[in-house]
Amino acid sequence: MGWFEQAEAAERRQDWDAAIALASAHAECFSTEPSRHDSHLWHMKLLARAERFPELTELALTDVHAGRALNRSLRERGMEGPLRNRAEGGDRGALYALVRLLCETNRTQEAHRAVQDLGPDDRYAHQIVADF
Repeated sequence: MGWFEQAEAAERRQDWDAAIALASAHAECFSTEPSRHDSHLWHMKLLARAERFPELTELALTDVHAGRALNRSLRERGMEGPLRNRAEGGDRGALYALVRLLCETNRTQEAHRAVQDLGPDDRYAHQIVADF
């Protein structure tokens, strides 16, 4: 069994340490080799599924894929506080995830206030609220 199959098997067992180690060893952000870039995206997904938020947060400082995986995972888990903190720090993706989370949980007024407080000139954030 090759590394990919081993990593898939580890993911199915939720053996995050093994799956993450195998995927990260073959991962490269924006690689010219599609398989290495795909492994990088998978690595970010595995970190999110393993709820390794501190590691994703650190990677997100220089890696857009880590930031996206982190914001998506925080939204899926309903973690409003960390999303708000990231949005307050200037992460527009976190703002959009926060606004969607608030709207999806029938808190449209709170979403509108978040946009007013964190991105008053952000047309996309306003559009997210308007779409709900």
